[in-house]
Amino acid sequence: AGARNHPPPLPARRSRRPRASRPGTRHRVVSTCHSLVVGIFGLYIFLFDEATIADPLWGDPSLVKVNIAIASGYLISDLLILILYWKVIGDKYFVIHHCAALYAYFFILRDGVLAYVGNFRLLAELSSPFVNQRWFFEALEYPKFSKANVINGILMTVVFFIVRIAPIPPFYSYIYSVFGTEAYVRLGLLRQSAWICTCVVLDVMNVMWMIKISRGCIKVVSLIRQEKAKSSLQNGKLD
Repeated sequence: AGARNHPPPLPARRSRRPRASRPGTRHRVVSTCHSLVVGIFGLYIFLFDEATIADPLWGDPSLVKVNIAIASGYLISDLLILILYWKVIGDKYFVIHHCAALYAYFFILRDGVLAYVGNFRLLAELSSPFVNQRWFFEALEYPKFSKANVINGILMTVVFFIVRIAPIPPFYSYIYSVFGTEAYVRLGLLRQSAWICTCVVLDVMNVMWMIKISRGCIKVVSLIRQEKAKSSLQNGKLD
């Protein structure tokens, strides 16, 4: 019997499976949900909670405690996930950030002090959705210069600056203004040091991250301008 003619093998298709790991994806999804909840709720408290606005150090912390409790639960669970999947998503700066924040939140939840200050710090979470979205674009292998990636990168830089860097001068100006007052002295040394030291640690990291984000954004925008200049020059030569 003659040899059968088998159809030629189909060409191997390139796998389009994103490079995202399951722990990494879950971590970013939960982070985005958490940041939207506490960020939006925190913005409402910041604008409309009369008790904490009237007395930032000792005002009634009822609403703030709810927001801080949500944030604390997230930070504890996220710490556990970071430890369990350290090789995949571990980051020492995240661990420092989470531990510092939890230390400060402990005093707010236990003693009901510094509610306005704690909630004010939570507004920084409004930048996290853009940071996480950048990770998703990278995991899904979006081109670095795609329109969606560039727009998200610019928004991430702007929002990060607005909610994490711009508030630094007025925040420490406020600390200086209340330093030595009766309300400040009543806090006691432990709570005073927890408040100030925690904020210094978090703000140092925020500045570090801002520098890194800004460099990346400037680099991308510069490369886009160079590409546009090259293309316009080539079009001029063709004309």
